[in-house]
Amino acid sequence: MAGRAVAGLGIGAAAPVIPVYIAEVAPPSIRGKLIGFFEIGSQGAQMLGFWVNYAVNKTISPDISAQWRVPLGLQLLPGAILLAVLPLCPESPRWLCKQDQWDKAEKNNIRAEVEFEAHLNSINPGFKGKLKDLFKKGIRNRLAIGLCLMMCQNMTGVNIITYYSPRIFATLGIQSTDLKLFATGFYGVAKTIGMIIFSFWVADHLGRRKGLIWGAFVGAVPMLYLGGYVMKNDPEAKAAAGETNMSGWGYLAMVCVYLYGVIYCATWQGITWLYASEIYPLYLRSLCMALTIADERLWSYVVSRATPYMISDIGYGTYFFFGALMVCMGFWAWWCIRETKGIPIEEMDALFGAPHAAEIEDDFRKKEEA
Repeated sequence: MAGRAVAGLGIGAAAPVIPVYIAEVAPPSIRGKLIGFFEIGSQGAQMLGFWVNYAVNKTISPDISAQWRVPLGLQLLPGAILLAVLPLCPESPRWLCKQDQWDKAEKNNIRAEVEFEAHLNSINPGFKGKLKDLFKKGIRNRLAIGLCLMMCQNMTGVNIITYYSPRIFATLGIQSTDLKLFATGFYGVAKTIGMIIFSFWVADHLGRRKGLIWGAFVGAVPMLYLGGYVMKNDPEAKAAAGETNMSGWGYLAMVCVYLYGVIYCATWQGITWLYASEIYPLYLRSLCMALTIADERLWSYVVSRATPYMISDIGYGTYFFFGALMVCMGFWAWWCIRETKGIPIEEMDALFGAPHAAEIEDDFRKKEEA
């Protein structure tokens, strides 16, 4: 438990920084694609973890401690690589400007924008001033959207499959541990494919808003099918009674699991992180992202804790519950999400209606001209 707590602290510290860093250094035209590369790496590592579990289960006896020590120990490798290459990464030019290191950030031609952000920061200095700004028009709506996006991301039901995929496959009639881990490994492959689709097509071609809308409506279909299949056939009970032959409908249910992974990662997994990293004003971005990530972790914990009880108590209703929520999310995205594709970070205030920012900017420009 202590080890997981330490790992959680590390992930919690890194998770808000990476998408923000990418959003700040990337040109608007490829911002979505670059954040998609981060998500590809994340999902690819998760896929690798699935296959490591399968390989360990096949090759190491459960009677010795190496079966759990090896998967945990292998996690040190990517962390060590990241630590080694961090000194090679340049600082964000926007961060350099905030630190008054203009020479290092001069090539990025963003001095005027960051000076304006610094002017905003000077009006409400300190942590209390920033907390006060969170409730201003044009900022509170962005924070609310970011928090709702992270809640919705977890309420898609992705954790029901990611965390409990072996148990999910058991409800579809697969009882062998090896087969369940093998099937879970291909679920990781499906999610990685979804992230590749997000990076090269959805983010900067389909767009953020359309991606969320279509991802919710289309992603609900395989989830609802899984609920209908489990309700109609009760494959877990049949497997317990010795009926191990899967029907064609059962194989289609397995396909739906993989299809859901592709759809989710191509839309709600990648877009939520991308959207949250680009909508907040520069001088509040660290605070807003910290709140957004904390909200994501909270809902991830809630869903992961509730899922096993939901599977045990309401069975197929679990799939219907998350499928219905995804339909609701599609309508919410239709009404509440604004398209940010190709819009510079410095223009987000105007997009989300922050009149106070426009007034302050006008005053700031007049003082500069005087």
